[in-house]
Amino acid sequence: MAYKTRLSLLFLLDSLIVLSSIYLSSYILYDTFTIRQETMFTSSIVLIISHHLLAFVFGLYNKSWEYASIGELLSIFNVVTVSIITALIAQFTAYDTVLIRAMAVTWMLHILLIGGSRFAWRVFRDYFLSSSKGKKRTLIIGAGAGGAMVARQLLSSKESELKPVAFLDDDYNKQKIQIHGLPIAGRMEHLQKVAKKKNIEHILIAIPSLEVGRLNDIVSECTETSIKTQIIPRIEDIMTGKVEVSQFRDVEVEDLLGRDPVELDINSISEYITGKTILITGAGGSIGSEICRQIATYEPEKLILLGHGENSIYQIHRYLSNRYQNRFEIIPIIADVQDRERIFDMVGKFKPDVIYHAAAHKHVPLMEGNQKEAVKNNIYGTKNVAEAADYHNVGTFVLVSTDKAVNPTNVMGATKRVAEMVIQNLSAKSQTKFCAVRFGNVLGSRGSVIPLFKEQIQNGGPVTVTHPEMTRYFMTIPEASQLVMQAGALARGGEVFVLDMGEPVKIVDLAKNLIRLSGHSLDDIPIEFTGIRPGEKMYEELLGEDEVSDKQVFPKIYIGKATHEAVGGINEQIQTLLDDESKLKERLLGTIQPAHEDIDELAKEGAS
Repeated sequence: MAYKTRLSLLFLLDSLIVLSSIYLSSYILYDTFTIRQETMFTSSIVLIISHHLLAFVFGLYNKSWEYASIGELLSIFNVVTVSIITALIAQFTAYDTVLIRAMAVTWMLHILLIGGSRFAWRVFRDYFLSSSKGKKRTLIIGAGAGGAMVARQLLSSKESELKPVAFLDDDYNKQKIQIHGLPIAGRMEHLQKVAKKKNIEHILIAIPSLEVGRLNDIVSECTETSIKTQIIPRIEDIMTGKVEVSQFRDVEVEDLLGRDPVELDINSISEYITGKTILITGAGGSIGSEICRQIATYEPEKLILLGHGENSIYQIHRYLSNRYQNRFEIIPIIADVQDRERIFDMVGKFKPDVIYHAAAHKHVPLMEGNQKEAVKNNIYGTKNVAEAADYHNVGTFVLVSTDKAVNPTNVMGATKRVAEMVIQNLSAKSQTKFCAVRFGNVLGSRGSVIPLFKEQIQNGGPVTVTHPEMTRYFMTIPEASQLVMQAGALARGGEVFVLDMGEPVKIVDLAKNLIRLSGHSLDDIPIEFTGIRPGEKMYEELLGEDEVSDKQVFPKIYIGKATHEAVGGINEQIQTLLDDESKLKERLLGTIQPAHEDIDELAKEGAS
């Protein structure tokens, strides 16, 4: 309804109520409409003028009455009360008398009729205009603020395909009460019973502050029902306007990681990023682009996006430009880290304070068949960027590494271990603070198993897993990127930082979770074991035995450091790597020597 039409209707309705109520009060009290006619007439004129003026002051005609609640009722109370007081003052001033009883009844009639007319529209809209035909009967888990907000949103929405019918909540004090007319039908242990009794077709988890372990338990119970299960957005995203409460999403594997997120030292990160020039190689990749997004929140002076892929650099540049326009300079650079001259030119031109080196080939089986390219990109590319950083006196250099660099059995892992050794060798003689950050598999990144599993599930299966006992460490893309930033703040030179990633996860369990979260059963989507691929290990490690230190340099972050013996002569060794391609892997693994120095002492040195 147009604003002017709506305003006119409310104005006429209120005028009718105000003019008739004072005479109706006289009839109720005295069984006549004619008591003190002059006083009543004057009072009605004062009432209607004061009511409409106050209605505009208190915004009574600007309220959205289809969502009427306590706030709107309070506005009505304020307008009616002040207008009645104004009429009483007018009576006393003009006639030296006040009709207390008549005005008291008039006040009550105003509240009842004006309030009732508004709330009647909400009732009509909710129960007659909002058809629930064809909507899915929905069970809301969590009867707190989040659950109540979701229920109200769904009840008032004509567009939503969900119809809330009940809550579940483990709080004993909430049992058998109602919220927005919906019963709290029991606790989580009653899920199966309630779902069957109320013919539930959809489940919403509406507990924004839920701990990871408890979420795991709830999701596990929900998947047993084979009912589609979703979760509401995080409450901070709702409050900041990033998403609406009605933008429910599927439960992702990332939500079920059994590990609390790393708490960052915001001050130390801000100190070396804010107002500085930051260069990120591989800026269009999964990790590189997320590092860009995280760095942008600290508002550097310049953010340089360097990458080989034209389209990916365009996308991250457009994303950042749309969100941080005119706040700092964002510079896209198309360059290959293997092009030594180009890399030296770019580092010399922009003179970054910090370089995050995320450009790498990382797909294990693919690199087994393309060994020369893995060496050129992961080793020589790292060497080019690192030596450019050393030559141009960059303050901090952070290498994004991998758990596959520990006791490597494949080309990709070996090239990343040699890349670590390259920067450790430079660290011993450079003013630049070089460090590496080593973590496990990143959920959702390009080349990870998650997108592959999702595609296989979407196609009806089977989901292919290499071996039933294969395990991996997992973390989310934001966590990985945050670790990289924190490492830059902790770096003193030569360290390898490792995140405490909790317990390793079986790949087959990951596949089972994804199948269930997609609303399927293992009977619908089978799992097929294909055998270990070339270069793969059954179990990954984050630190070798000779690197392990029990001391945390930061909550949930450990440090390992290779010896000078391990990196000594590394430049001479890698120069001859490509001389004989038939023995490239053998020569590559031969460059990696065991470390023997006391890691605890080196960890203390790195943390000091």
